[in-house]
Parts: sequence; structure tokens; C-alpha cells
Amino acid sequence: MSIPLTALTTAAILLAATGLTEARPDIRTMSCQQLQQLIQSQRAVVLTTGPNTYDRYVRQFGNECDWPQVPMSVYVPTRDGHCPVYKCDDPVGRVP
Repeated sequence: MSIPLTALTTAAILLAATGLTEARPDIRTMSCQQLQQLIQSQRAVVLTTGPNTYDRYVRQFGNECDWPQVPMSVYVPTRDGHCPVYKCDDPVGRVP
């Protein structure tokens, strides 16, 4: 009885790990419009940016960034070129 339970547990762990990686969309497979619509609809979203990288993108207006960070414009590679989006970063020229 322990063999089937072990097999089921292993299968559940593999499925959970696979589901987590698939749950994070890859910006390289999306059009710029799809990416911007996804960010607007989710307010903030973590997206795959490369084979082993990811980043969090946010709406321009909202409170998705922790203080003192603010939404800063960046360009990311999408299926149809470079796309303007926002991610949280420290304000430029901030004096400590």
C-alpha cells in the first residue's frame, strides 16, 4: 500500500511544480498588446522573461509598488518587438 501512496505523492509534486512554471506567462511568446492588456487586467503580474529569469510588471497608475518605489517605464522583448511596460523601481535622482 505504501508504493501506490508514494507514487501518488511523487506525481502530485511533479504536477504542482509543472503547474507553477506554466502559470507564469512568457513575455517572449506574447504580442505587445496582449502583454499590456494582461498587466492592466491583473494590476501586477510576474512574467517569465527568459529561460531562467522572471520579473514583476505593474500598471502605470495604482499602488502596486512598495514605498519608495514607483512605476518606471521599461521596454521588454515581445513576439512583435520591444514593448513599453512598467515595473517598480526607485525614483531617479532620489537623494538619501
